[in-house]
Amino acid sequence: MKRVVLITNQYYESKNKAGFHFLADAFWKADWDVLFFTESISWLSWIRRDPRFVYPIRRNANRLIQLKERFASYVWLTPFHPVNLRNAWLNHLSGPLLKAYRHFSLRQAEPAIRGADLFVFDSDHGLFLFDRVKQLNPPSRCVYRVSDDLPTMRHHPVVLETEERLVPAFDLVSAPSEYIQRRLAPLAPVQLHKHALQQDLFEGPCETPFAGVGPHVLFVGRTRFDGDFLQRAVRLFPSWSFHLFGKSARPVDSPQVTMYGERPFTELIPYLRHADIGLQTLAYWQGAECFTDSLKMQQYTYCRLPIVAPTFLRSDRPHVFYYEPGDDASIQHALQSASQFDRDLVPWREVTEWDDLIVKLAG
Repeated sequence: MKRVVLITNQYYESKNKAGFHFLADAFWKADWDVLFFTESISWLSWIRRDPRFVYPIRRNANRLIQLKERFASYVWLTPFHPVNLRNAWLNHLSGPLLKAYRHFSLRQAEPAIRGADLFVFDSDHGLFLFDRVKQLNPPSRCVYRVSDDLPTMRHHPVVLETEERLVPAFDLVSAPSEYIQRRLAPLAPVQLHKHALQQDLFEGPCETPFAGVGPHVLFVGRTRFDGDFLQRAVRLFPSWSFHLFGKSARPVDSPQVTMYGERPFTELIPYLRHADIGLQTLAYWQGAECFTDSLKMQQYTYCRLPIVAPTFLRSDRPHVFYYEPGDDASIQHALQSASQFDRDLVPWREVTEWDDLIVKLAG
């Protein structure tokens, strides 16, 4: 039996599902033995009220938890982990200390690491474990699956230095967007593997969760939401309804807007399937261009939703309509065009399964 270790800042039993959750499930369904290894969590995280601590992090910390046959979870809770001190001088002084992060005991996870065939590293502090993994398990295959663009995450500079040093050492670097692929290409060959879907979750009968006449406009995500867009859209389309899932959006005082907060992924699926338009309406920050191919964009596309996005996310997708932030006329045109688009023309068949992606990662 082949064994894979997925090293990520995600917690497997979180109600919020990211790409690594679906990768882990796909490996398990393909008869791999799976270890879901959670890093980037320390007592500093607890002090900073990391939302992962709503789960039984302390109870399960540094213990191999068998969730089901061939699937275990491990939370690597450490005294500290690399954090950006927001000061160039302090970051410089703390760099050597933070590099010691990789030396903290792996305890019950170490035997699994020694016996694994494949390691899939997320784009986070787990990169610090690369040298340790190669020391414990030299013949293993190591893949860097760049879920997020590190420069946009405001990490300590030593994290970016570690990425730059390690990228050439991986057996495969897998990027979900062309933007990330271009950034890392000078360091090593990078394969473009867009986010996938567990498509069976989207099949079968599904009643609409929406009440009343549409259009029903949907936003899902935790990334910086363009609140100004929403204020303008509500005013421009007073008969439309807007449905927002996630933490990124601030409350809007309007009967047209429903705020759902964070919900388990399976609860989102009826909304995705029955919405009329999907929003990728992000406020700009340096590096935001990497979200042209986010997991949310793939979900919208598979559900055949026309999409509205700001011009800095422009791509060649035929079903995405763009607006200039802060401009009423372009916002009105983008939403109106999306509402009139023939959904049969959405290229939903281009969205692949996670099962296909794990074959590429496994080599």
